[in-house]
Amino acid sequence: MTVIAFPNPRPARLAGQKGEAMDVILHLGAHRCATTTFQHYMRQNAERLARDGTGFWGPHRTRAGLFRGILPGPSIATGRDPRRRAVGRIRLNLTRSALSGTRRLLVSEENMLGSMRENLRQAALYPSAGERLARYGQAFDGQVTDVLLNIRSQDLWWASALGYGLARGFGLPSQVALDWIARNPRGWRDVITDVACALPGARIWVLPFEIFAGRPEAQLATVTGRPAPREHSRERLNPTPDLAALRGLLPSALAAQLPKGEGRWTPFTPDQATALREAYADDLMWLAAGADGLAWLVDDLNKKSAGQTPPTPDLTRGKRNDQDRRLAGAG
Repeated sequence: MTVIAFPNPRPARLAGQKGEAMDVILHLGAHRCATTTFQHYMRQNAERLARDGTGFWGPHRTRAGLFRGILPGPSIATGRDPRRRAVGRIRLNLTRSALSGTRRLLVSEENMLGSMRENLRQAALYPSAGERLARYGQAFDGQVTDVLLNIRSQDLWWASALGYGLARGFGLPSQVALDWIARNPRGWRDVITDVACALPGARIWVLPFEIFAGRPEAQLATVTGRPAPREHSRERLNPTPDLAALRGLLPSALAAQLPKGEGRWTPFTPDQATALREAYADDLMWLAAGADGLAWLVDDLNKKSAGQTPPTPDLTRGKRNDQDRRLAGAG
């Protein structure tokens, strides 16, 4: 098994001279996995981390023009190649960071992996992750050394994503759409495989939301191998809106279609939720078994289960194991 125990799953990088090659760490989220909380923590501790050699680029920087042009899209006709300009812009900023003494640069931008709108429209987990990340990998000139990816049980991830969409005008999903999501074979294993193919030289660290949510300092220490500050580590941002919050955000006619009661909105039927949880259990088992050498699953053996979907302790469970049990009993 390649389950890496937190803390310190990788050795700390040896300190060097200004201008030497630095580690480039991409934090891909995913969305709805306490990513905004992590970015807030990094931003609030940026000066302290910089003194230790850790730099940070977050959405305040990446969405202010730094990444503009990497992905194809509408642009003003200027006769210039927007992608070429974006690549040059990123590499110039990488050089500046290295010359300033940064030994490890953490870039946190969940939209590198994909967009929430695309996930909701296609009812699939990050269907274009591979193509998008290949473009970012080329823009970073092959300097990406590590990738940090948070995953979450699909039943709660999709419930959170659908709540996000509902608050932004996507409307209530139909039972056909929910059934399509529940039966879609694409899971985190497929996303991780796409990431590995797009960034073949990077180490991929997978941190389950159920263990690391609300613990940004643990996530940072995991991928850097350095002590992380605890200041601002318990400030939670952008939580999933519950039923009461959704009713306050929606028009009265739409709010009336929500189920009665309080607490988390759970749009899936029990059978659909079970199918999604089983898919997540299969993904965790694949990761614990080595993930075909593509990624490392990080666990904290000293932390008790937290959240509404505790980690599955039985990692021998899954499609292949269930089939073996049936075959063993058939004789």
